[in-house]
Amino acid sequence: MDELPLQPVRITAFAVCSAAGDGRAETLACLRGRRSGLTFNDFGPAPLPTWIGRVSGLEAQPLPAQFSQWDCRNNRLAWRGLNTDGFIEAVVKARDRHGAHRIAVVVGTSTSSIGASEEAYRRLTPDGQYPEDLRRPIIHTPHSLGDFVQSALGLSGVSMTVATACSSSAKVFAQAERLLRMSLADAVLVGGVDSLCDSVLYGFNSLELISPERCRPFDRERRGINIGEAAGFALLEREADHGAWLLGCGESSDAHHMSTPHPEGLGARLAVENALRSARLDLCEIDYINLHGTATRKNDEVEARVVGEMFPTTTFASSTKGWTGHTLGAAGIVEAAISLLALEEGFVPGTLNSESLDEMCGPQIQRENAERPVKYALSFSFGFGGSNCVIALGRQDAKVAA
Repeated sequence: MDELPLQPVRITAFAVCSAAGDGRAETLACLRGRRSGLTFNDFGPAPLPTWIGRVSGLEAQPLPAQFSQWDCRNNRLAWRGLNTDGFIEAVVKARDRHGAHRIAVVVGTSTSSIGASEEAYRRLTPDGQYPEDLRRPIIHTPHSLGDFVQSALGLSGVSMTVATACSSSAKVFAQAERLLRMSLADAVLVGGVDSLCDSVLYGFNSLELISPERCRPFDRERRGINIGEAAGFALLEREADHGAWLLGCGESSDAHHMSTPHPEGLGARLAVENALRSARLDLCEIDYINLHGTATRKNDEVEARVVGEMFPTTTFASSTKGWTGHTLGAAGIVEAAISLLALEEGFVPGTLNSESLDEMCGPQIQRENAERPVKYALSFSFGFGGSNCVIALGRQDAKVAA
């Protein structure tokens, strides 16, 4: 379906937390220094021989006592993310401006707090019941994350959970813009959180998609993904005089295969075209693309083909999963945050760990970092089942069509 032009929306605050660092400053330093956040896997009772993007210290940092009913790894990670970059303070100010009932919450996740459910099943009582400390229904539902975020920040507006695999926390931007356009909210807190759990690690391993080494997106010898965990949030407001712009969103669905993209990238192309149309931008105006770039054989092949055939040779494109790992339902928000940093800093990260780009890659896909102005950026998120989303972002001083 064609996307209608969006009413541009300001992104007045954003925060990110991943294996690459707590907050924007640490993340930027990690990107600039080309230091991977990936470490050899030590997660779970029987760790797989792979590398992961782990956020340290979550085991020793339970939620504050007033939030104990939501306590689990995923919500601890969410709390860590909310407490970076002054994000809570920005939300509180927005709540004072608009009212708690006029701020919506739209969060993306692919596993939510399933890790707590895994633990409960490992510790079933002799009569087959969950152990008493895990008899908290809210942490065993897909909406655990959204319920926690809304309650922790004292918000009472619309609250939605998006679960479309790896495009989840990109699609939150599209959902938020619709809520704002329909005047169902004056501000929207969007975000995404996914934490490490056995279901994901062993699930991707069963598909033979887990790499035994650090992932190498677009490398001719790439061997698959590294799973990571992350939390990211952004605040979108209808009427604001500062912040980068959300200019457009493009969504599509391949409906081609459960775990393989369309071989010609038809869904990806549609998402790109829809994002540009809704943002009123031309292909030649895009300075930077943060690619989905999972380091799997098929994803990278298809994505490279789409970028090579659609974009000018001067467009700079890269995958940042060599720093963070593939953070699944949080990938969209993490990579949107990196794209926002590129807009702010005039810095574009390359593609870490890749030694020799596959011959299928065009000149757009780059290995090395670069200092260059970025006025407009795209962030690609392509999920299992062909659920695709591309978001278009503009620098704070970009001129936008009303």
